[in-house]
Amino acid sequence: MLYSTLTPAAKRAAFRERLRSGDLLELPGAFNPLAARLIQDKGFDGVYVSGAVVAADLGLPDVGLTTLTEVAARAGQVARMTDLPTLVDADTGFGEAMNVARTVQALEDAGVAGLHVEDQVNPKRCGHLDGKQVVDDATAVQRVSAAARARRDPDLLIMARTDVRAEHGLQAVVDRARRLVDAGADALFPEALRGLDELEAVASAVDVPVLANMTEFGKTELFTRRQLADAGVAIVIYPVSLLRVAMGAAERALDTLRDEGSLRSQVPGMQTRARLYELLDYAGYATFDEHVYDFSLEHHQR
Repeated sequence: MLYSTLTPAAKRAAFRERLRSGDLLELPGAFNPLAARLIQDKGFDGVYVSGAVVAADLGLPDVGLTTLTEVAARAGQVARMTDLPTLVDADTGFGEAMNVARTVQALEDAGVAGLHVEDQVNPKRCGHLDGKQVVDDATAVQRVSAAARARRDPDLLIMARTDVRAEHGLQAVVDRARRLVDAGADALFPEALRGLDELEAVASAVDVPVLANMTEFGKTELFTRRQLADAGVAIVIYPVSLLRVAMGAAERALDTLRDEGSLRSQVPGMQTRARLYELLDYAGYATFDEHVYDFSLEHHQR
């Protein structure tokens, strides 16, 4: 009932422990808190909060328009609704070193288990768009170092994302990855790699967990979890998938309503009221109410 039964510290410690296991962890993206609860119910390893999804939910493109306040608020809403660890996209940290430090502490207060900071030039853009620009090595290292030094809970996972592949090639990814790990990154997110061989090359080059981004319609092929595990990947995210599925279904439903005059034909594909109530734990609230309202008004009629 209500929110997670675990503290943020407990979820962070559990996330670290799972990463040490060597298993491939799967983190679907939650476009809202209810989706996070569904992800947990289906037995996944964690929840991802995508910057692109936060922007899209606000009706905005993923070009650096969202604010720290907006991202922290959504990350907190998601994190408190699940016992799973939540990993959040912190973009460039919403500025340079001092902004990055504030971002880390704000997201830490929101209850996330980890976050990633990237090396794009401000304002950033979606990692699978052309025309990205990255900062120099010194600036990238400074951001990650600031993030690592700003956290108060040592179990908060600081992940470094690099978008250098598009502009400078695979070797630049490997070189920058090593510098970012030396700067304090606990994990690495090489964005928009071109194949399993590239993922394997990065995973072999660093002694920290490596994340693969399985986003549809992007520059990286959609590999299976077995392929990713064999390449040495430790974490896989599906950042926008559930939003895309949900919005596709919503668009089809609106077309049906316009064309047919009702949604009767769409009902078989809808989540039932019973299933929604199960996810929301109506039964738990009802049981709680029995104790809260177990009193009589007999002596208060005046």
